[in-house]
Amino acid sequence: MKPSSPTPHPTVEARVEAAYRRIEEAARPEVWITLRPQEGVRAEARTLDARLAAGEQLPLAGLLMAVKDNIDVVGLPTTAACPSYAYRPAASATAVQRLTDAGALVLGKTNMDQFATGLVGTRSPYGAVRGAADPELISGGSSSGSAVAVALGIADFALGTDTAGSGRVPAALGGLVGIKPTLGLVPATGVVPAARPYDCVTVFAATLTTAQRALTVMTGPDEGDPRSRDWPAGVRLAAPARPRLAVPRAADLAPLGPGARAAFATALDRLAAAGARTEVLDVSPLLEAARLLYEGALVAERYAAVGEFLEGRPADADPTVARIVLAAAGIPAAALAADQERLDIFRAEAGRLLDGFDALVLPTTTGHPSLAEVAADPVGVNSRLGTYTNFVNLLDMAAVAVPAGEADGTPFGVSVITRAFEDQAALDIAALLTGERSAPPYPGTGTDLAVFGAHLRGQPLHPQLTALGARFAGELRTAPDYRLFALGTVPPKPGLVRVAPGAGAALAGERWTLSPAALGRFLAELPPPMSLGRIRLDDGSWVLGFQCDPHSAAAGQDITAYGGWLAYQAAGAAGAADGGLAGAPAGQAPGSAPEAAAR
Repeated sequence: MKPSSPTPHPTVEARVEAAYRRIEEAARPEVWITLRPQEGVRAEARTLDARLAAGEQLPLAGLLMAVKDNIDVVGLPTTAACPSYAYRPAASATAVQRLTDAGALVLGKTNMDQFATGLVGTRSPYGAVRGAADPELISGGSSSGSAVAVALGIADFALGTDTAGSGRVPAALGGLVGIKPTLGLVPATGVVPAARPYDCVTVFAATLTTAQRALTVMTGPDEGDPRSRDWPAGVRLAAPARPRLAVPRAADLAPLGPGARAAFATALDRLAAAGARTEVLDVSPLLEAARLLYEGALVAERYAAVGEFLEGRPADADPTVARIVLAAAGIPAAALAADQERLDIFRAEAGRLLDGFDALVLPTTTGHPSLAEVAADPVGVNSRLGTYTNFVNLLDMAAVAVPAGEADGTPFGVSVITRAFEDQAALDIAALLTGERSAPPYPGTGTDLAVFGAHLRGQPLHPQLTALGARFAGELRTAPDYRLFALGTVPPKPGLVRVAPGAGAALAGERWTLSPAALGRFLAELPPPMSLGRIRLDDGSWVLGFQCDPHSAAAGQDITAYGGWLAYQAAGAAGAADGGLAGAPAGQAPGSAPEAAAR
């Protein structure tokens, strides 16, 4: 029987055509402020298809994206949902340029709460953006159109911004992933500010993997943004296998209805089943800090961003947005300085609260209001939606919002919140809820290390790796140029020694990735007779790994024939149980190493 041919992947042009068909079917014009003409996007897709056919490698080849309309895209107006504010940028925002350079295509600019002031998605002269699944409900804001474009299956991912929760609340209400990285990791060059010190570019997607792919491409310092930051040398590259999670007290969940509390409890049960350890924590200091963003003098940052424009009383200004921003005009500098000092105190307190925890897990928001509820109480409903989100940027934290089932018939989500630069831990813990497999680490830094004995998973020294935030990168085998010796150390460990090419065996080990500073600390604590050096693998590549000096190895037992430390240990345990010789395969002396046994 002739084997079937593999199903060809659709071309980028075909994916663009499908997206525009979906736009027409969805009939949600309020999602877009500027939708690009289909033919222009198709022409870009054809060019991209030709580049891919020629063998060019692009990390986001053919992914379709929507962009919140306070983020510049060259060739399209930026309105921030205020037509009289519109301008045409000479260049795309740095984040957008990095994405298009990586092969993503922009479908258009999306609707939003005007000047990114709101969490409801209704504060726009372009119309309220309705919920993706139920048009009587809100979509959440301010990144409303971006979230709905993904939730409706039009865009693969979308960009939002987040000051008080705008990259997370719409994710929760749309059943999406929303990643809000550490402030400054994604440059804000080319983004209309809302409250500049606390603004952040975010990404929405249907899956954690897609969102992380886009986020990785956008990340990195940019000289155009003085607040942009790079990863610290000692960044952790993984959450531990059994993360310790802080969760709120029952009193801190009072804003939730019974259905949402039940859904949150179910999410915590899933995390526990995946190996996480949870511990109840009084999070009221964090929730108190959240109130500073709108109820304190920090709202002056919003006036600094667009207050001068709104002082002109443009006819298309949203009245709620204008009232919030213009009310900040008279805040005295001393009041702002006092609240900034209070914020410093809250940051220090948050650090003490979360000391020893890998993350904090909270509901993303408090419920899913209707359009009518927002119309009746636009400020009160908005404030409740930000209960669990407002403090995150103020306290310089990172967050990943993920779907967690339903509550009262609408999507429910939880957020995994970490300290600054602990983004990868948040992603790993969020993956326990989404069920997705590990992706390459988000921090674009790290050095691979090969281990062969007591630092392997399940071995006594393995916690030394995980304590440094090392990330498992797969199993490996050496080239057949090495021999392995059991050393008389406490705890027991093997020594790897390089011999003449082909005079050893292909030995099993593991590859782990550590940040540069973590690797330095690891090396500083390495006891004799171990050392670090380059080890050749069976695929011809080289990796940094443990080696042992030949003199020390000569005093040990040659266990090369087992092909690795774990196999040697298993044989020893079996031999002890059978009353036989531990440490050598049946009928074979420990020092002999037939090639077949080493494979």
